[in-house]
Amino acid sequence: MNGDRADAAALVARAQFPDATPRGIAGVIARRVSSGELAPGERLPTVRDLAAVLGVSPATVSQAWQALARAGMIESRGRAGSFVRGGASARGASARLAPRMRGMAAPDDPVRLDLSRGTPDPLLLPALGPALSRVSARAETGSYQAEPVIPALATVLADSWPSPAGSIMVVDGALDAISRTLEQLVRFGDRVVVESPGFPPFLDLLDVLGAEAVPVRLDAHGMVPEALARALRGRPAAVLLQPRAQNPTGASMTAERAEALAHVIRSAADVDDLVVIEDDHSGLISTEGDVTLGTWLPDRVVHVRSFAKSHGPDLRIAALGGPRDLVDRVVARRMLGPGWTSRMLQTILLDLLTDGTSIDAVAEARRQYYTRQRALGDALRARGVPVAPADGINVWVPVLSERSALVQLAAAGIRVAAGTPFLAASDTADAANGARTRPGGDFVRVTVGALRDGADDVADALATAAQHVAVGGY
Repeated sequence: MNGDRADAAALVARAQFPDATPRGIAGVIARRVSSGELAPGERLPTVRDLAAVLGVSPATVSQAWQALARAGMIESRGRAGSFVRGGASARGASARLAPRMRGMAAPDDPVRLDLSRGTPDPLLLPALGPALSRVSARAETGSYQAEPVIPALATVLADSWPSPAGSIMVVDGALDAISRTLEQLVRFGDRVVVESPGFPPFLDLLDVLGAEAVPVRLDAHGMVPEALARALRGRPAAVLLQPRAQNPTGASMTAERAEALAHVIRSAADVDDLVVIEDDHSGLISTEGDVTLGTWLPDRVVHVRSFAKSHGPDLRIAALGGPRDLVDRVVARRMLGPGWTSRMLQTILLDLLTDGTSIDAVAEARRQYYTRQRALGDALRARGVPVAPADGINVWVPVLSERSALVQLAAAGIRVAAGTPFLAASDTADAANGARTRPGGDFVRVTVGALRDGADDVADALATAAQHVAVGGY
């Protein structure tokens, strides 16, 4: 113990901690690790001893240690203590993305039916040929100085936006929009409210930023207001949600739920700077209404609309709209990178959004996805599998055991996505010890949008894999 206390005192003397909050402590340690002053493998003082030297509670230091561990900078070795990770650095944190992303990726083994990818049916995307033939004469490729968003597309986006936005810009896909927005809002150690279950790359982005994901449970209409109210007591910097066709559950917010969530945020204490980021990734193929908290919180909502599911993943285009000052910051930062999204691609998207044949193709895709969702959902419920009605292309299926279900389905020639990557760390904290801490038990995600026919056969296989699961929520 005396040695640990001496280590703590030496660390304070070497580093100095002008801000003894969890964020401040984690920031000092992070900078020392990044600079090499704390070497890989070096043992850190115990939480209790560093707290005693700094004059703070052990919980304060513990929160700092947890943030550093999530960022991949330190690791706990149980009773041996906490150590600087080998090769650790803030820039190396992205290496920690691999486990979660591997959980989403499909393996190389051949299957009869792949329902794991979460991607649209390529046969339901509008044809690009006619748009390409019309674009060549209109697209501008020779200018650095032209407007970042072509004016005609800016008008179409503004006219279709779910609530007035101070500014709308075009970026390279929804994740690009969300990553750039989070970078403007979130500092190391900040908390960000996320859906549980939620989209795994969101959790990976927060890991890279050194932010703490605060999971909030869902029901059939999205985030539960009472659960959000509890999460806001931790004074998060942002709320990240999917208003429609939520991935993985397929839940969509109603206007009443959006208003209730906005009221919770407006009524919460000490969150005046909180920003809501909405990822409307499946908007144009969703059968539910276009809803945003921006209707009630116009100065605190960034709304992102992707066209990947409706018009093609390789277009790599999404629109981002929100408060002008925040969007301007994203624009300014982006000028130091790609600068703008190709105006040729923007012209193609504009054509697809305004051409009658393309509009009809997207409407038909929306109808097909609705039909496929209903067919599989009805078939599963008829077989005793309690799936909730879903919007978009995915459905969240309860199973008795995730691992067993994956194996059984693979044996039947069907691949689905494991549920674990969609859960924040705090939702699976005791999984290694066998504790059942996941909300509602185990799940798999099924991309029903890829199921063109054979819903009854797939439902039979899923029902067998699910076995007999008690009815529950998300």
